[in-house]
Amino acid sequence: MNPLDVLKSAVSNTFRNKVRTLLTVIAIFIGAFTLAITSAIGAGVSSYIDAQISSIGGDNMLTVAAAVDSSAPTDGPAPYDPDAKSTASGMSLLSADDITAIRAVDGIDDVQPTVMLSPDYIEFGDNGKYQLSVNPMAGIATIDLAAGKQLESGSGQNQILLPASYVEGIGFDDVESAIGETVTIAITDYTGTQHTVEATVQGVQNDSLFGGGAGLNAELRDALDALKSTGMPAAVSSGYVMAVAFVDGSDVSQMETIKSELSALGFQGMTVTDQIGAIQDVINGIIGVLNAFAVIALIAAGFGIINTLLMSVQERTREIGLMKAMGMGAGKIFALFSFEAIFIGFLGSALGAVVAIAVGTGISSALSATVLSGLPGLTIMLFTPASIATIIGIVMLIAFLAGTLPARRAAKQNPIDALRYE
Repeated sequence: MNPLDVLKSAVSNTFRNKVRTLLTVIAIFIGAFTLAITSAIGAGVSSYIDAQISSIGGDNMLTVAAAVDSSAPTDGPAPYDPDAKSTASGMSLLSADDITAIRAVDGIDDVQPTVMLSPDYIEFGDNGKYQLSVNPMAGIATIDLAAGKQLESGSGQNQILLPASYVEGIGFDDVESAIGETVTIAITDYTGTQHTVEATVQGVQNDSLFGGGAGLNAELRDALDALKSTGMPAAVSSGYVMAVAFVDGSDVSQMETIKSELSALGFQGMTVTDQIGAIQDVINGIIGVLNAFAVIALIAAGFGIINTLLMSVQERTREIGLMKAMGMGAGKIFALFSFEAIFIGFLGSALGAVVAIAVGTGISSALSATVLSGLPGLTIMLFTPASIATIIGIVMLIAFLAGTLPARRAAKQNPIDALRYE
């Protein structure tokens, strides 16, 4: 009997007792289905986070702020320092000298400081005035756009990226119709006088994990900052909330060295990955726990395979003796029952994966259109051929290991004793 004949015989023998085989396949199905769903959730969320990181500059961008004073007391207020610049919230500000020092660090190509801006409102035509929040990162990095183009600093034109959620609210028909239109932005200066600035809608950005505020190019940021500072006494502290440092592409591998140099200068540099690393760790931990439960279910199903095949060996004892008497070796007997176990594992895992893909895709589409509509591009369950193949392979391996004991028992049968078995 050649290997192909052994395989065909194993497949046909699997269905001798259909009820017993079906129950075992269902047990494997449940574990494989759960494992496929949890793996898809992990892949979907990780893919979305990676896409968000890539869309705003990835690993070559550092957010730099003044380092937190580790010597400051944690159980009470810190002593007053008349030389320290800070915002109303207590955050230390960066000065022009700080920006120069950051720019001088080896490996940093460019530094763009950001200021805290709180415009009063935004208005398009006579469609009413609406509150406007500003996302400082949106004006600096590459943003995921729904329409239009990225901001152009140095163009001599005030440009703004509108969040997609603002478009219909302030009077545009859709994202495409907003491109190139002029909006009015108002801001109040230090003395309480309100000023307005006109800006061109350069693009419309998709809302993301990193904020849904509007993005401003350098010209518009500078214009609003100048108006905000009108009438401000020289004694009042001014500075930058943070700076975004762009690392030379060839020096990305030296990111830790650059962060250490910034720390020595009194600054704290963080990549986007650093900032959301804790979120990824929590998500990975949850997915890992869910996967563990799925694997436990598969192990339990493995005992079902052992039971199914042990009973099959007992029922086919005389048949095994006959095969041995006709010259079939112990190795082929072992392979026959091992193939049966593997085939049962394949059936359960393949069915579980197919149903998981169908159910998961439907749920993912429904969530994307409803609950998760504010996060365009997020596929909550991402099924990939590699992950599905891996899951099926793992289940077949567990099935093979579970079938080892019955297969060995069958292979060790004495042909004479087996033929006498009643």
